[in-house]
Amino acid sequence: MTLHLGVALTGDSFAAEDWISQVRQADDAGIDFVTFEDTFGRHGPDAVLVASRVAPLTRHVGLIPVATTTHTEPFHLSTALATLDWVSRGRAGWQVRVSADPAEAALLGRRAPLPADELIAEAADAIEVVRRLWDSWEDDAIIKDAATGRYIDRDRLHYIDFAGEHFSVKGPSIVPRPPQGQPVVAALAHGPQVWDALDADVFFVTPAAADDAARKVRRILPEKKIFADLTVGGHVPADAVTFNGTPQQLADLIQNWWAASGLDGFRLRVSDIAEIADLVIELRRRGLFQPSGHRTLRDRLGLPVAVNRYQEAGRA
Repeated sequence: MTLHLGVALTGDSFAAEDWISQVRQADDAGIDFVTFEDTFGRHGPDAVLVASRVAPLTRHVGLIPVATTTHTEPFHLSTALATLDWVSRGRAGWQVRVSADPAEAALLGRRAPLPADELIAEAADAIEVVRRLWDSWEDDAIIKDAATGRYIDRDRLHYIDFAGEHFSVKGPSIVPRPPQGQPVVAALAHGPQVWDALDADVFFVTPAAADDAARKVRRILPEKKIFADLTVGGHVPADAVTFNGTPQQLADLIQNWWAASGLDGFRLRVSDIAEIADLVIELRRRGLFQPSGHRTLRDRLGLPVAVNRYQEAGRA
């Protein structure tokens, strides 16, 4: 068993080549996935669109854009992310984010920001809606029956009929079920307020040390994949450990944390992929990291096959 590696990419460039270059380097290095940072009101390109732009130009690396649930309808999110899964041939994910920023709320003028607990509850509903919409087409819904002129078997499309406190969505989706069935859902989680509330497959945590990482791992459901965020070099947010040292020293830290904590892997926050090229070489030399041969992001991360809830209900 080897650890998994992800990279968090940031930037405000509107030049496609800047993003293509970074993601191709991650792809060539065998990195499991890249995340694309985004906030609702920032100056910069939309993360989902950036991921869609680089998807046809990469081969293996998973693509996980940030998309906020606070000011975005889940129906639109589900279709955009399903499309990303199709154009990437099963390598899509989604990092869920909420927004409590009054300036971002003012861009739409719909309402004042909600309290944190309500934002997370709204995000939980949004995830449920998106997941149901991904399942609303059975895998064999498209029949392309030229003799009868039927493209879709309507019996294999399903109304999701979601009615909750925050959303009311009938469905079905307008995009066929994604290649992965369910693209990988991820969330940054500083505490149980997030990891107990959101139905994510992957949680990014920000431990201060190996023992802190182990405590977080023990508190999160065992079927979830847990990655520790580490900041490398000059990119310095306040919520994750910042490392400044040699690639060998960073490899030592990663090896020690991974051995002591039960983490599934690490997400490295960098300003440029080139900053970690020597680290990847060192981790491979130690046998700690090996590029995966799996085609889909779910398979790369060891997540189970996504069962279609409506198809299973029909069989039952």
